[in-house]
Amino acid sequence: MSKLDITAATNVFAELGKQLAAPDSQLMDIVESERQHNAWFTPASVLNAIIATGEMLNAADLEQWLLRYNLQNNSIKKVGLVLAGNIPLVGFHDVLCVLLTGNHALIKASSQDARLIKFVLSKLVDIETSYKEQFSFVDRLEGFDAIIATGSNNTSRYFEYYFGKVPNIIRKNRNSIALLTGDEFAEELFNLGHDIFDYYGLGCRNVSKLLVPEGYNFNFFFESIEAYNPIINHHKYNNNYDYNKSIYLVNRDEHLDNGFLLLKQDTRLVSPLAVLFYETYKDIDAARGMLLEQTEQLQCVVTGAPIQLPNQVVGFGQSQHPKLWDYADNIDTMEFLSALA
Repeated sequence: MSKLDITAATNVFAELGKQLAAPDSQLMDIVESERQHNAWFTPASVLNAIIATGEMLNAADLEQWLLRYNLQNNSIKKVGLVLAGNIPLVGFHDVLCVLLTGNHALIKASSQDARLIKFVLSKLVDIETSYKEQFSFVDRLEGFDAIIATGSNNTSRYFEYYFGKVPNIIRKNRNSIALLTGDEFAEELFNLGHDIFDYYGLGCRNVSKLLVPEGYNFNFFFESIEAYNPIINHHKYNNNYDYNKSIYLVNRDEHLDNGFLLLKQDTRLVSPLAVLFYETYKDIDAARGMLLEQTEQLQCVVTGAPIQLPNQVVGFGQSQHPKLWDYADNIDTMEFLSALA
């Protein structure tokens, strides 16, 4: 097989990126209709995901990313993809990687996010028809040479049982955390609100916990995120807020409440919807130690502090805007696919 023409591939996917970043009327119809299939996929959330994907597919980043790899495909493999559906288009990056490595994607889409991914790929085929031969949507995975599956800690055991005999990437639950120093400006904390509330906190890149210095005063934090108050008007989010608030009140658990977000001191990383856990640290070295202990459970760390970690470290408001090379679970999907013999 011939080596990937990086210039041609860059042009194709950059054009797709432009179309996603400026949705046409057809795409806007899907933006408006997705909530009929999934109540969490509000027009604002779907549009946010589409535009973020479009911005990710810019020509400069595509070229920089693809030049890192030797994309000489000598043997086309069928790669089964079990896509998540917790947020819109969350599985697109896996499909992109399979296509660009010259393999064939057998896509088992989530029922929660099947329509959007199909439409985006139809737009790709409109730009370059040859990609039509590189993917198939399937109800049941069979005849695959490798697997990339994304799910929960429970489903990962199922995936390992059924897919463990072939080369695989099996992803489990991960969450993201924000490290605050107490020196943040209001704008930074406002931007942190995107990391917390975008997609209603359903993504693995959403912040589910804060690390704050001992004695941290949350008043300024609450003031800085007040603009996100309308999130409480979403009935499913509101149900989660009311339920968790009632549990804390009945159990007399200490917590903070600003009317749309509950803060609770807790050593756990994964908080319920509408709840943000927090934990205090003595100094930045202690905070780094706490983060290192949770490396395998963290997707990314949101902070303005200069800190070196094995996990992706991103600025405030950037957790849901990954670059092409910001791989889930820090596993290089392109390297894995390129190495399939």
